[in-house]
Amino acid sequence: WGEKELAKNNFAPNAKRVVVLWQGGGPSHIDLLDPKPTLTKMAGKDIPNSVRGDTRLSTMSSSYKAWPCVPEIKPYKKYGQCGTEISSMLPNIGSHADDLCIVRSLNTEAVNHAPGVTFMLTGSQIPGRPSMGAWLTYGLGSESEDLPAFVVMTSTDKGKTCGQLFYDYYWGSGFLPSKFQGVKFSSTGAPVPYLNNPAGVSGKARRSLLDRMAELNQAHHSEFGDPEIETRISQYEMAFRMQTSVPELLDFQKEPDHVIKRYGPDVQKRGTFASNCLTARRLLERGTRFVQLMHSGWDQHSNLFTQLEKQCLATDAPTGALIQDLKDRDMLKDTLVIWGGEFGRTVYGQGGLKDDYGRDHHGRCYSMWLAGGGFRGGHVHGETDDYGYNSADNPVSVHDLHATILHLLGLHHQELFFRRSGLEERLTGVNIPTVVHDILA
Repeated sequence: WGEKELAKNNFAPNAKRVVVLWQGGGPSHIDLLDPKPTLTKMAGKDIPNSVRGDTRLSTMSSSYKAWPCVPEIKPYKKYGQCGTEISSMLPNIGSHADDLCIVRSLNTEAVNHAPGVTFMLTGSQIPGRPSMGAWLTYGLGSESEDLPAFVVMTSTDKGKTCGQLFYDYYWGSGFLPSKFQGVKFSSTGAPVPYLNNPAGVSGKARRSLLDRMAELNQAHHSEFGDPEIETRISQYEMAFRMQTSVPELLDFQKEPDHVIKRYGPDVQKRGTFASNCLTARRLLERGTRFVQLMHSGWDQHSNLFTQLEKQCLATDAPTGALIQDLKDRDMLKDTLVIWGGEFGRTVYGQGGLKDDYGRDHHGRCYSMWLAGGGFRGGHVHGETDDYGYNSADNPVSVHDLHATILHLLGLHHQELFFRRSGLEERLTGVNIPTVVHDILA
């Protein structure tokens, strides 16, 4: 399909743009978004076998003989007029409870990090397929002439406690033309490598060089028809315009003091989650279609009682500030904000109940929150059992979530496809997912 053909299948969208606040490592749903009083009553006692069942476990805990319940490490608090319970470790996020839609019944087939991240961000546990951002820029195009349609920024916790890597295929274009892949902004050095002119090369000389190269590439394309040649031409032009737009984008000097303060003390440190959140807002208001922030540090296998609160402290204020900024600019109504990770954490303690133990990976049920762009604010969807171990009501699969996101952007998940080797390839795969209408406003 060409982009013009795709446009015919669009219907009226609620949202125009997306920001993904990826919390890499697997945030604990038990400690943050899904309170379970039963775990407090059962603290230290084993989860009943009838609850555990035959759940697929990671190799780290599959041989355990004991499964002691571990309640939330900090108390929950009711936030907003809706009274939604959110961890007291997330007060800034909680202050926006009336704008949040918390899905407590998500489930994933993955039990390890890379397959779990790949599944949520590309629709498959196997690398090589287009990322969600690539699919959306393919389907909707770009609103900016001076900045990429799809931008990625990464950050990590200060202690660098997580060993997971952020692979390029998390924002790749797969079998789609490469112009749809995400552009990664570097956290150190030049934001975009090789963007600036070499020493001794003027802007006029660079413009002349690009014009001549475009002529040669057009001639090459006329002869061979390779779409990657068109990508090369367009990317050269985008890079030329970004020589001006990127420095302006990353200059926070004109931001009001009260906005800077909202994001916390790390906002002026490039490469931090706080700085990336403010940059994300500036990208979105300048027409970037899809912004993907990837922050690691949520993999608390053996440091739950020390690291989780630090992670919340570092990310809570910037996240709340981003939501507030979008509201202040009347942008939240047509911006999808997606917060979550690849899976949740086990309700049982990993490594026994001694020292600073933690929680293992758990994909059978976990939580994410969504805001803006047509999501139902002040709402909790789905329910887990009394132990937070299984989905008990209204389960939501990864592909269900994908279909719902596409729906809010005016795209039908069955109609957004790319023909390859005789197949109609989709973000949602070969299964037929369900748009979760209960989480829509």
